[in-house]
Amino acid sequence: MFTIAALYHFTRFADPSALKPPLLALCQAQDVTGSLLLAPEGINGTIAGPRAGINAVLAHIRALPGCANLEWKESHSPSPPFGKMKVRLKREIVTMGQPDVDPASRTGHYVEATDWNDLIRRDDVAVIDTRNDYEVAIGTFDSAIDPETASFGEFPAWWEANKHRFHNKKVAMFCTGGIRCEKSTNYLLGQGVEDVYHLKGGILKYLEEVPPEDSSWQGECFVFDGRVSVGHGLEVGPHMLCHACRRPILPADRNRPEYEQGVSCHHCANETSDHDKARFRERQKQVALAKARGTDHLTGKMVPDKG
Repeated sequence: MFTIAALYHFTRFADPSALKPPLLALCQAQDVTGSLLLAPEGINGTIAGPRAGINAVLAHIRALPGCANLEWKESHSPSPPFGKMKVRLKREIVTMGQPDVDPASRTGHYVEATDWNDLIRRDDVAVIDTRNDYEVAIGTFDSAIDPETASFGEFPAWWEANKHRFHNKKVAMFCTGGIRCEKSTNYLLGQGVEDVYHLKGGILKYLEEVPPEDSSWQGECFVFDGRVSVGHGLEVGPHMLCHACRRPILPADRNRPEYEQGVSCHHCANETSDHDKARFRERQKQVALAKARGTDHLTGKMVPDKG
């Protein structure tokens, strides 16, 4: 059983590039895979591996400047959700494109998962889903507003165009694990919105703690790892990933005429050119050849036979 740890922490790193080599080396030595982002504003990512390896990496991260209070959410998977380990340097650990936003200075009011239903069912509260449109499409909270944004960086423009809808309203926001709400609530406070709230620990914490019979959640929650989606109790959902556009699809969607493994699905078939599809087919061919050889097509390393 693999332990999965989803984490983020806003803190000021003077030199993120200096933190990358020892962090990557430790992950590789501990057989930990996944993706971590380092930026001047902090760290964000999801990692998976053996219990001892995850413990070692989390201890290393907690020892980084300002990270002693790091929090993370854990789940488990019988198969490895990531193929390799990546540590990347970014301008932001979650891209909003607003240089004045600083979640380390202040955020909205945190709302525990067990108190979330009472808040969002109030008539004076507007509930906003801050995730991308393809995430919202497979699940969200009852009566939540979908900004229909393709990326988080579009949220400020959406707010500017729609802020009149929320006059005299309290605003409650949520996202997958909480990181986007750290920024979006700080942004709204900077725009003069006084009563701003967000779901502590995000949807994942809610699905972990709130039983289905008491839930206001409908559908599945998209996650950025090999599980693709999870439901209540963080049970793995039915979704798969289109490896062309990285959007979630259901098993039945593979029977649609637009679907070609690794090349297109009904979401993206009309978004890519014939040249793009030819490239995707060649990539899929290499994946199939590597699988037949029992190697990872990216690393060239032997893949253990799980049969």
